Amino acid sequence: MGTFRIETDDTLRETVHHGNSSYPFAYYLEDISQFDFHCIDWHWHHEVEFLYVEKGTVLCTAGSDRIELPQGSAIFINSGIIHRYESKGSTIVPNIVFSPILLAPENSLVYENYILPVISSVTAYQVFDCRIPWQKKILRILKKIFILQASGHGNELQTLQLLLEIWNNLVHHIDLSSGSPDMQHIDHRQAKLRLMMQYIQENYAHDLSLDEIAGSAAIGKSSALHLFQSFIHLAPVAYLIRYRLAKAAEQLSTTEKSVSVIAEETGFANTGYFCRRFRRAYEMTPNEYRRKKMNV
Repeated sequence: MGTFRIETDDTLRETVHHGNSSYPFAYYLEDISQFDFHCIDWHWHHEVEFLYVEKGTVLCTAGSDRIELPQGSAIFINSGIIHRYESKGSTIVPNIVFSPILLAPENSLVYENYILPVISSVTAYQVFDCRIPWQKKILRILKKIFILQASGHGNELQTLQLLLEIWNNLVHHIDLSSGSPDMQHIDHRQAKLRLMMQYIQENYAHDLSLDEIAGSAAIGKSSALHLFQSFIHLAPVAYLIRYRLAKAAEQLSTTEKSVSVIAEETGFANTGYFCRRFRRAYEMTPNEYRRKKMNV
């Protein structure tokens, strides 16, 4: 098993290019249990995403909501929405990520009337349940798209045709209202959260206080606590420790540095404390983790 991580920039925007400029579409078949912490961690992207649960159960956090996705269900994640997936066991999740401009050029009538209203709407996500007819139809179309991707090249036109069919269903069934004060407030709060998470990612190796984390977004400690709890269901310091552990795991699998050096470089003043926290998070010691990653 290799090391699976999602790569993001300082704002948590995913840095992977999904497809290319001539065909901004990508298909992935993933097992969430192969990622560290059994999760595809916090990220966002300008593209939209459809994820289907082929096996297992997925817990998705999108915006400030936590959604349990049972086997056979799927979810649409709108453009710009911070989200995370996790599972307790093996969970197979075929998913597609694509730019809205794949469906129609920006400034075109189709884009202005049918694409933009969805990506700028109050709908952060939409779950698809096979018991609801219009959602069952989308699930059926998604499966067709996945089969097409597995069949090899030369499927772009059929894929686009099916994506437009899905989009047509979205346009007619989701809440397309936009520009509400509530939605603007949520966007503002997400921006503050991203600033604090960015600050943690840039300074995790140093001693950080809650005051400093909150100050990076020009808000108070209570507001910082509320934002972290509302959107990612962790306290800022808990997120800091988990990020430090993830960076330590990266070093364990890619360098020959000693455990004590890695602990110090990732912000843990005490090696024993680092080892205890690492074992609690990864269910193995740092050296066991290193051996596991080195032997694949």
